[in-house]
Amino acid sequence: MDDNQSLSQMLQASKTDKQSQQTYTITENWMQGRTTYGGLSASLCLDAVLKQHSDLPPLRSAQITFVGPVSGDVQVQVTTLRRGKSVASMHARLSNEAGVGTEAVFSFGKKRESRLNADFTKPFSVGKPEDAEEFFEGPFRPVFTENFDCRLVSGARPVSGSSTSEMLLWVRYNQSKMNGGSTDPATNVDPHVSLLALADMPPPAVLPMFDDFAPISSMTWMVNFLDHPTTDEKGWWLLRTAAENAKDGYSSQDMQVWDSSGRLVVTGRQSVAIFY
Repeated sequence: MDDNQSLSQMLQASKTDKQSQQTYTITENWMQGRTTYGGLSASLCLDAVLKQHSDLPPLRSAQITFVGPVSGDVQVQVTTLRRGKSVASMHARLSNEAGVGTEAVFSFGKKRESRLNADFTKPFSVGKPEDAEEFFEGPFRPVFTENFDCRLVSGARPVSGSSTSEMLLWVRYNQSKMNGGSTDPATNVDPHVSLLALADMPPPAVLPMFDDFAPISSMTWMVNFLDHPTTDEKGWWLLRTAAENAKDGYSSQDMQVWDSSGRLVVTGRQSVAIFY
């Protein structure tokens, strides 16, 4: 197997084993230090749920806990917690011989008629991605980020001793990682799976405040899908992450994802452990 696979290649190669678990092989290009990039492990959990339950309504929310480091061959065990008339709750556990890597609970909900149909947030007014600077410079670039193009709109780069605790980035899958004639390495992937794998790409919002490198690790991630993910042919998404505090070795941050037309698609919150 190729040591560097795109998201779509990895998902297409997955199989169902004798225990009805979905199996995947995580290649080296998706590593973040000694563990798998969190966005990928979350998306593998979701992909396993969708492969085993193809009749679910749209994804509305995900609660992810990053338990421990995993890599290589992994299995995802899927459990139905409850299926009601409109909402289904599914559990997924990603693990291998090293132990549990990720726990996830996904909530799927059917569309309902409602007297409320409005957005209460204002979109950011930003320039085009091609007018923004490359985000990653210098030695502090995890391997998995090579799967993405990333442009800095506002904020600062990692480990730059900045006073800012907020970043605004244009992000898309790396268009040079083409396979099978596709212009997007996430082509033929469920859009919720694809966006979940991309939405965790920004480093923790406090990392630009570091004067020198120190370990940092996401602990939990709560994600709400406000609308069905769609994007233009260039595949750009606008991502914001902003820390609310840093105390006792932990930080809490707020996150949003807009499509290229300015539509807010994802909101989230994350708890991060910092060793600085």
